[in-house]
Amino acid sequence: MKIEEIRTLSGPNIYNYKPVIVMKLHLEELTEKESYEVPGFVERLLERLPAVNNHHCAMGRPGGFVNRLYGGTYFGHIVEHVALEFTEMAGAPAFYGKTVSDGSRGCYQVIVEFRVEEATKFLLQTAVEFVQSLIDNSHYPLEVKIQEARKIISETELGPSASSIVEAAQRRGIPWRRLSKDSSLIQLGYGKNLKRFQSTITHHTGTIAVDIACNKELTNQLLSESAIPVPWGGIATSEQEAVNWLNKLRPPVVVKPVDGNHGRGVSLNLVTPAEVRRAYQIARDYGEDVMVEEYVDGKHYRILVVDGRVAAASERKPAHVVGDGEHTIEQLLAIENLHPDRGEGHEKPLTQIRIDAVCLTYLARRGRQLSDVPASNEIVLLRDSPNMSTGGTAEDVTDLIHPEIAALCQRAVRVIGLDVAGIDIVLSDISNPVDNITSIIEINAAPGIRMHQFPTSGQRRDVGDTIVQMLYPEGAPFRIPIFSITGTNGKTTTTRMIAHIMQTTGRTVGMTSTDGIYVNGECIASGDMTGPRSARVVLSDPSVEIAVLETARGGIVRSGLGYDFADVAVITNVQPDHIGQDGIVQMEDLVHIKSLVAEAVRDGGSVILNADCPHIVAIAAHPRMQTTRKQIVLCSLHGQNQIITQHLAAGGTAYFLKDNVIYEAAGQLVRKVIHACEIPVTLNGAAEFQVANALAAIAACRSYGISREKITAALSDFSSSEHNQGRCNLFQVGQGHVMVDYGHNPDAFQAICKMAMNLPCTRVTAVVGVPGDRDNSIVESAAKVAASGFQRIILREDADLRGRQPGEIAGLMLKSILTQLPEYDVQVVLNEVQALETAIEQMVPGEVVVVFYEKLAPVIELLNRRSAVPITANPVLQARESIPSLAKV
Repeated sequence: MKIEEIRTLSGPNIYNYKPVIVMKLHLEELTEKESYEVPGFVERLLERLPAVNNHHCAMGRPGGFVNRLYGGTYFGHIVEHVALEFTEMAGAPAFYGKTVSDGSRGCYQVIVEFRVEEATKFLLQTAVEFVQSLIDNSHYPLEVKIQEARKIISETELGPSASSIVEAAQRRGIPWRRLSKDSSLIQLGYGKNLKRFQSTITHHTGTIAVDIACNKELTNQLLSESAIPVPWGGIATSEQEAVNWLNKLRPPVVVKPVDGNHGRGVSLNLVTPAEVRRAYQIARDYGEDVMVEEYVDGKHYRILVVDGRVAAASERKPAHVVGDGEHTIEQLLAIENLHPDRGEGHEKPLTQIRIDAVCLTYLARRGRQLSDVPASNEIVLLRDSPNMSTGGTAEDVTDLIHPEIAALCQRAVRVIGLDVAGIDIVLSDISNPVDNITSIIEINAAPGIRMHQFPTSGQRRDVGDTIVQMLYPEGAPFRIPIFSITGTNGKTTTTRMIAHIMQTTGRTVGMTSTDGIYVNGECIASGDMTGPRSARVVLSDPSVEIAVLETARGGIVRSGLGYDFADVAVITNVQPDHIGQDGIVQMEDLVHIKSLVAEAVRDGGSVILNADCPHIVAIAAHPRMQTTRKQIVLCSLHGQNQIITQHLAAGGTAYFLKDNVIYEAAGQLVRKVIHACEIPVTLNGAAEFQVANALAAIAACRSYGISREKITAALSDFSSSEHNQGRCNLFQVGQGHVMVDYGHNPDAFQAICKMAMNLPCTRVTAVVGVPGDRDNSIVESAAKVAASGFQRIILREDADLRGRQPGEIAGLMLKSILTQLPEYDVQVVLNEVQALETAIEQMVPGEVVVVFYEKLAPVIELLNRRSAVPITANPVLQARESIPSLAKV
């Protein structure tokens, strides 16, 4: 077996609404070989992985997969189930898996959902190696691999603080995205309503406040100046200065790094110069500046303040072990670290206890060694510091906090200026008012919240939700309106129309399309930007108020969607343009891909469907569409469309063309929206496909609540030259015209042919080509359609041959044309610009040359050199007037 590719689909996708990993696996010599055909394989698999006996598989009951193994199943399917079991063993369980053929012999897509991306990728690879070892009956170090996966999980999964906030956001329906694989930087929400956080540093956390909190000396100074009790102390730049502070303060003292965190390098309750000198060196390992301050004897608490109010309180206790009269301190520590709640760093509710210099020094000061055997039930503290990060425990005491203590903590946080802060405070008891013991030891920016979410004892506090509530108070928006447009033809123009209409409302629109990403009308990235990465660019821009996203098939298949839910989805049409690509073998596959855009619409949102396309109409009847509360809106170029009639009779909404006028209908109520001739890009109504695009755009914007008047005004101003470059743009060149369009499939050619018949011209010449990755049947069909509608053709090829040989596509098209029309006027000029140059050179008065381009810029450059003049007003009327010989046509 050979792994050919592993990729991540991080948004809703054609397999699952949850993120998945897709592994392309070639079975090679195992192609079409089934599990029972390898002697002993099934038995070896069940012996090594007995838990797969519980896998349901398609049978829907435990043992279903084992039945498949004995009955015979392909090895791609087996790898899927092994990978799922490995995720359970590694501690990041996945429950969804699927294996499908990619359309070529022996090649399969193995799909597994994931919780931890990098670990799941590793486990998929491990599954392939493991299954191969079982086939070969060779040793495989599975336990080592699973341990390695656990290490990847601990290093790459979100920490407990970030996870708690993300889970709280998900419960509220707030979209989220991890912005970096190696950190916990998270984006919540979209566009102008997005908020970011990392751990518990949030969108509202001030940099100055963090700097103050990270400087313990400055923090103490500001608190002291505000009459808030803090321990007295100062900075020591040498061991001797630390000892001087000991003499000045009187023992006991605390020595700690000035800018340390998580209790690292902190030594407490020091009484002798030797202890202070040793503690100074330990602190220097964690920071250049060292602080010496009074040691306050009392109970240690952590108070969490969020948005100016106490959210939770915990009593913290130092790392310790409990003797049993048999094991040494070191052995007891190792036993404690085996507790399932203890993990590396912050991966679990409790941190593993480490033997470090602070621990050894603490034990030595008390006359203890790691080799000592404590008495039964004897509690042996391993350090003074009660930090969770050094193995401490926590008991929730939120309900016990005295109002004076709460008010003191809230005031202290106001002084520092943090929105989320963890206050380390020493008290005689948290239920008592402020007394002479009360002392704030530290104020922490980015405080860990796992001690509150997962206390060792006491009530759990959902402080993650408290932080989300601060970021998004009740009723605050966290989304922006999202329009998602897909289809075979017309999606770019429809996208541009919707964006243009929405921009006239005065809001900042972010748009993705085949020619770039636009924010507020400015192109910020050029090229084909119709995939999920481009969508995320728009949705991550804090200035964007409305997102209009062209969503192409390729991006959906390879990477999923770049958002969770849209407000309005538009499907313009579905044609057999991509059959033969990405495992697509029939029209139903294309419909399935496109239908994801319709399914990923929020409850209460709208789905705009083209009633003239039978494949699209079927989407509305799909069971997944029927189980959600989405408004289905239909469009048609034909007022008497039977499907529209039935839809309106059932109380639905539709938009249709009748007598060249676009109407809106809701049940029996019908209203005029705009005359098609008033929309410049329709070429006085001759470009029927542009009317269809306008219908979809009108339906989308009306579904969102834009008035008919605003839509009419916007579309009347929507011109090809200014707002729809590269789509049916008309130029006057000498005594003829050149039309520039991006069509590249049979239906696009047919639509332009139909329109050309209504143009005032003497003949129509087409410069055509088809992308090299299209199936031969599509290439041949495109050639025949073009020959049936244009008077003459010049065949060209894309510069990007997409795996074809030079001249191959043009040769297929030429053969198809001449087989159908042996006397047809056709030439081959492979270079796109040279082909257009040839057409212009051979142009006769009144001729229209239609160039279907691959790259727009070189075509425009040639037209500029030819002094081409854009037709900007009513193109058909202006074309008639620009050449006197056409005035009578």
